[in-house]
Parts: sequence; structure tokens; C-alpha cells
Amino acid sequence: MVPIIATIRDALSGHLSQQKMTINQFAGQSGINSGTLSRLIHGQQPIAMNHLERITRAMNLPEDHFYSLYVEECFDHSPPTWRRLRPFLVRSAALGRLDCIEQVVQQLLEKLTYAPMLFEVAEGLFQEGQWQAAELLYKNVSESEKYQNSERLALCQYRLFRIALGDDQARNLQAAHIFECYLDRLDEADQLDGIKHLVNVYFSLHKWDKADKLAQDMLHLATLRCKLQRQSNRRQNDEKKTEKPLCFYIYYSHLMRASICEEHRDYSSALKFVNLYMDTSWIDNNDNEAKRTVVQFQEWGRANTLLYQVMSGKQEILTQYIEHISSQKDEIFVALSNILTSANRYSWNVDHVLEQFAAYIPYKTYATEFGGYNEQIITDQHTRFLIELAFYHLHNKRKEGINFILQSLESSARINNEGLIIKCVDLFEQFRHKADEDEKLHYKLLIREVQDSHEKKALYTPSFL
Repeated sequence: MVPIIATIRDALSGHLSQQKMTINQFAGQSGINSGTLSRLIHGQQPIAMNHLERITRAMNLPEDHFYSLYVEECFDHSPPTWRRLRPFLVRSAALGRLDCIEQVVQQLLEKLTYAPMLFEVAEGLFQEGQWQAAELLYKNVSESEKYQNSERLALCQYRLFRIALGDDQARNLQAAHIFECYLDRLDEADQLDGIKHLVNVYFSLHKWDKADKLAQDMLHLATLRCKLQRQSNRRQNDEKKTEKPLCFYIYYSHLMRASICEEHRDYSSALKFVNLYMDTSWIDNNDNEAKRTVVQFQEWGRANTLLYQVMSGKQEILTQYIEHISSQKDEIFVALSNILTSANRYSWNVDHVLEQFAAYIPYKTYATEFGGYNEQIITDQHTRFLIELAFYHLHNKRKEGINFILQSLESSARINNEGLIIKCVDLFEQFRHKADEDEKLHYKLLIREVQDSHEKKALYTPSFL
């Protein structure tokens, strides 16, 4: 008859009996004092996290083998203590035991006094990149404080917004809508970073008015904060710091507004914004990070001054622009994308450019010397690039354009961009006669996947989307 194991103590006692080991022998094997081990077995002392780890290791079991039982140990067999629960939550996160975290959190949040401590653990996990576990904690803390109107609640929502961002543009929009309601409750430093991420989301979704308004808000808040710092003539040591130097947010506002003008084909206005983010006359900060930021925007300004001339139809600038960006390897894909858009708009032949930069056409996440491109923006741009590439080849009577339509359609479906899906479908139907039977079948399967995906998403997509 197999013994019923109700507790870790039962398992340990059974192991000793089965192996015919004494407490002293197991103490030597586990590294736990024999007196302590005896008290643990007889329920006279709670099992600490380091005891659990040593017992599990000595029994030659997976580290998380007793984790479900340990939740009961922490609540049913002894009073809960944060000294035991905190390391248990951290290790559960590291081992992917979200079920154990959920069990602990549900019991702890019956008392609101644990909310600040759980939030602190969530912040640590967030910084370490363990976002799944952090998300679970943030959601539970938010739920417990939903009527508190606290900064901690706003921070939870900010972190949940960051965690939610991914390839699915509809879900990104939903996350942005939810987070915006909490933006004003954040500390100014978090507000600036929150606005920056919101600008990126709305820009990737082509919601230009919304992105422009937020960019202006970012400029206003960053400028005000800069003035206050100058007036105090010192850095506020107790002041929460932004992810980037303050000058970054001012320059980034101008950069994004220039990009929005670019999307509206208003290149003269875009160049005015370029001049603003290349202006260094007001910079008086000798901080190394600030210096790097100035160099970053100076480089982007020089490149974009040439780019906006190219995009306004000045083909004679194209060679100069290509020479400029050729040495900036992490900038080449973005430049190539803009060159191709211009080529399609003005019927230029850019075969030599596509051949020169063929290695930069497959999708990659581009991390520059000064930091990575926003992933949502670059994924959206690469999907659009594929359809521009398809049009370019088909316009030049090249059958390989069909393959690029299919690649763009697949990517459009993955990021859930209905506008791009429609463009791909429209272009494929225009040139269906050029597709072979395999390509037609691939297209049919992709359309079926899109339809199935939309039917599933319609079941839970909020009405405001």
C-alpha cells in the first residue's frame, strides 16, 4: 500500500523509512543540524525555505517537487511569515511555478497590509525580466487596490501596460487605453517614460493625432522639469530619475513630430522639427548620458535632413543619402524602407540599392549604439516594407513580388493589422494571374488563418476597439 503524503514531513519520514536512514545520517547528507531536522519532522519548527531546498536536494528530487505542499506549510501548518514567503515567491518565479505564486497571493491579499510587500517583489521580478510572474503579482495588487486611487495602483497599471505590449496591435491599443486612465497619477519621471511608450504605440498604430498630442505633452512636461532643475541649480538627489536624460524626452518629442509630418508628406514641417532636435544651444549638462543623447539626435538629424529631401522627390540626393547611411549599419533597414517607399511613389529604379543592402531585408530587431528601435514600430515598418517590396517587383513585372505579398500578409496577420491585411489582399487579387498554384494555395491557407483568428478575437475584444 502506497503511503498518503499529506505534508513535506510525511514525505521526509517516508523517505527515511524507505532508505533505512537515521535522522543523523540524513542530517549529514542534507547539511541540516540533526536537532533542527528532528524538530522539523515532529512539527515543532516551521520549515524555512533553505530547509526545503536542502531536504529536496538530499532526497534527489527536482527543486520545485514540494512547492505545492510548501504553500500549505506556510499557511496551514504555521503562521505565515514574510521571511519565508518572499524567497518562496522569488524562487517560484525563477522556476516558472506561477500556480504556487497564485496560491500564495490569493491568501495574502485577504489582508491589504501585504500589498506593498507583494508590489516590491513584483518590481524586482520586473527589473530581472521575469515578466510573467511580475504580471501575476501586479494584477493581484491592482485588484486589491482598485478603490485606493494610489500611485502604487498607477505603477501596477504602467508595468502591466509595458508587459502587455507585443506583436498584436489590437491588444497594444487595448493596453494603451487602459493605462492612459492612470497616467496622471504617476510620478513625473514615470509619466515621461509612460508617455514615451504611449507615443510609440500610437505611432505604430498610425494614430497620428493621438501620437502628436502625447508628444506635445512629453515636451511640455520635460521642459518644465528642466526649468525646475535649473532654478534649483542642483540635482534633486531624492527625485526619481527618468530612464533617459531629460534632454532625450525633449528631442524625442521633436523627432516623433517630425516623423508624423513625414507620414503626412509635409517635409518642410518635418525639417523644422529636425532643426529643433539638432539644436544644442540650450544644453548645459555635462552628464555622459546626456552627451550620448545629443550625439544620437545629431546623427539622426543629419540622416533625416537628407531623407526628407529624398522623400520629397529629389532623386539627385539619393546617392548622398545612401553614402551617409552605409556606415550606419543599424540604421540601414529603416533607410532602405524609406528609399523603397520613395521609389514606388516616384517610379524610380532602385535595383542597385536593393542589391547593395540585400542582407538587411530579412526581419531583425535593430539595436543602435544609442539604444534599440521600438519593437512595435519596427515590426509594423517591416510588414509595410514587404508590401512595398512586393509592389516594386510587380510594377517592374517580376513574379517574385507575389512571394513578398504572402510574407507581408503573414506578418500583417501576426500583428493583427487589418489595414495591412486588406492591402495585401487587394494587391494579391490584382496580380493573382502571376501566382502559381502553390502560391495560390498558400494565400488561401493564410486567408483562412486570418478569418479563424478574427473569429476567435471577436469573442473577447472590447467594444471600444
